[in-house]
Amino acid sequence: MKNSNPKESVRVLLSEIIDYAGLFPPSQLSMAEAVINYATYKNSNYNWMLGRFVVPAARLEEFIENAQDFISHDTKSGWRLCVLAGEDIYETMRQIEDFNARNASRVLCDVLEVKASTTSKIENTAKVLPDYVTAYFELPLNENLGDLVSALAINGQNAKIRTGGITADAFPPTSEIIRFIRTCLAANVKFKATAGLHHPIRCFKPLTYDANAPEGTMHGFLNLFLAAGFARAGFKSSLLEELMEDEFPENLSFSEGGVTWHRDYILTVSQLKHLREESVGSFGSCSFDEPITDLREIGLL
Repeated sequence: MKNSNPKESVRVLLSEIIDYAGLFPPSQLSMAEAVINYATYKNSNYNWMLGRFVVPAARLEEFIENAQDFISHDTKSGWRLCVLAGEDIYETMRQIEDFNARNASRVLCDVLEVKASTTSKIENTAKVLPDYVTAYFELPLNENLGDLVSALAINGQNAKIRTGGITADAFPPTSEIIRFIRTCLAANVKFKATAGLHHPIRCFKPLTYDANAPEGTMHGFLNLFLAAGFARAGFKSSLLEELMEDEFPENLSFSEGGVTWHRDYILTVSQLKHLREESVGSFGSCSFDEPITDLREIGLL
């Protein structure tokens, strides 16, 4: 079912929500293919859902070589990039600043993703970030999570969680995701998610696009972000876990005024706006088409 005019609650929750990561598994496209796809999505009816193009810092030059013709013909808006940092943060920042100095009128690196397993990595990275770059730190879901999120809060930074991968063991259990969400909310730390979130609703699907791909349970991005919304509203972990594990789209009802789960639990449009502004950034997906197709099938687009 196609909905040519999505409800206000859908637009608020999903605006610029998908960072396109076509270069990464399981799609793992060439730079040329990924750039063509992104240019196509920017000119589609669903471009309001499209976030940034995700690219490793080491491939910025390869990106601009493939993208310059598309960018020069895109007169509506400049392109924005989410850059994955290399091991040397100083080299990464040099690459970003050189790239922006040459291309900022057409394309801008303004988001950075960094892996951090220590507070010192967070502190040292925060010191070299220019004001125009927003950083998300990918954190391990271990016993140090609280300390790392506290360091992010102190340094005015954001968190990132990996919610899946190309093998079943790469998907963290629901309880760990809820712990991450609640820890970030308690510290007023915004977060984004990546990996394994191709589908809006939790489901059991092939984990790659190979013919004999392993199958596994994948978290849904609607489940994840609405769980964050209800966590902001003070709901208990047990209810949040139930929402995270709900596999039935008919249990969610989107309207002009908000979204209802199981007819009893409501997030208003105002609450969704605050959720996106204060708590939820975006999610990275190697596919833009899959989320769109699924959202159309359940009647939200």
